[in-house]
Amino acid sequence: MIGWLHRLVVVVALLAGVAGCKHPSIDETAGQGSGGSAGIATDGGVDRATDAARDTGPSRGPTPAMPGIRFPFPQNRMSAGCTYPTGYRNEDVLAAYARWKTDTVTSDGAGGHLRIRRPNDPGLDSNTTVSEGIGYGMLIAVYMGDADSQHLFDELWKYERLHLDEFGLMDWYISADGSQSLGLGGAGDADEDMAFALLMADRQWGGKGSLDRNYLDYAKDQLNNIWLHEVVDSKLLSGGDHGFDWHCVNISYFAPAYYRIFEKYDHVDAGLSGWDAVTKTVYDTIANALNPAVNGGHANASNGLVPAWCDSSGPPNGACPTGATNYQYDSCRTPFRIGLDACWFGTPEAKSYLAKTSSFFAGIGASKIVDGYALDGTPQPTLAADGGQSAAFVGPAGVGAMSASTYQSFVDQTYQAIAGGKLLVGGTYYDESWTVLSLLMMTGNFIDYTSF
Repeated sequence: MIGWLHRLVVVVALLAGVAGCKHPSIDETAGQGSGGSAGIATDGGVDRATDAARDTGPSRGPTPAMPGIRFPFPQNRMSAGCTYPTGYRNEDVLAAYARWKTDTVTSDGAGGHLRIRRPNDPGLDSNTTVSEGIGYGMLIAVYMGDADSQHLFDELWKYERLHLDEFGLMDWYISADGSQSLGLGGAGDADEDMAFALLMADRQWGGKGSLDRNYLDYAKDQLNNIWLHEVVDSKLLSGGDHGFDWHCVNISYFAPAYYRIFEKYDHVDAGLSGWDAVTKTVYDTIANALNPAVNGGHANASNGLVPAWCDSSGPPNGACPTGATNYQYDSCRTPFRIGLDACWFGTPEAKSYLAKTSSFFAGIGASKIVDGYALDGTPQPTLAADGGQSAAFVGPAGVGAMSASTYQSFVDQTYQAIAGGKLLVGGTYYDESWTVLSLLMMTGNFIDYTSF
């Protein structure tokens, strides 16, 4: 049900007035707050409507660079085309980060390093580690950006190095004591998260920290291994490095904003022979997967609910790992990943897709989002049949809605819901991870450091 379950079956901060942002969707004005909604009066890039909320909270970023840290938390850098929660609080991110560290980060069974454990998450054995969690942990650490988080980042990557498959990518499922790989082969989503995190570590800290090689060198190696073993026909980011093809596609693995950045660093040629072609496949596949309820369609053309697994030509494929074809604990991440592309790059295809999911979820309301839907939008709660909510569903839905000012109220609702830290029906590890990731994005702290 979660991104790894398929294998169960088989700072230079930007100062005020300084230019240098490479893509135009990022607002370069220092001292910004939660602006981004069209038509709201501003003074010097600051939304007057939320001045009071800012004044009562902690100081806003961008925090100036300091020795060894280019982008200290908080940054609060707002993408011009995105809508941010009214009165967001950096303290909410810090509190969620502290809970996540306490509940999931451990040295037990980590071979002298650190790992992310799953204390009570369904589907796999208690306290085991999945590569997906290492990817999430590295992303969270690089965006928190202090000395302690650099130590966490380095130790997570060292743990990853202990559990490599024959292609140089991490086996996706590791026993609690670290003695064996319970699930063999890489997972495409985890591996790309790690690659992106390594690129951001090069921008955040530079050099190599406590590693034996530079962050950038490891990032390039990771990208090369992904390209050679997880990108099918130089066009499709697959489920992993063991036998996935065009017929078993997990759309929630797609991260087009990453691919635009990978294109700058990877060995592949520029143009549609490289990561640009993978980006094109993302939106082609999403378009194929959304169909009206005619000629065998699944009535998801207007709501954007993608299946967990499908053929790249569109039809859900129950023959893929787990057999899940509804909108579930994999699919729910899709608005977050596509939301990055909308906010960072203003991609029209991303905004068009997110208009569908945002309209659907805003129509439901943040407090009533359940942890599963049929593709036609019928609720199919997975673990919340008796109540409760999952941050993995609510947070990414809110991030996707940031792509249009129309959904300001819904963005506010989702932020308040996940900031409470209690939407954990999907399990401590998974929902706390998505709480932190969503809060980072909704406060302008999950950014593309290569833009500055």
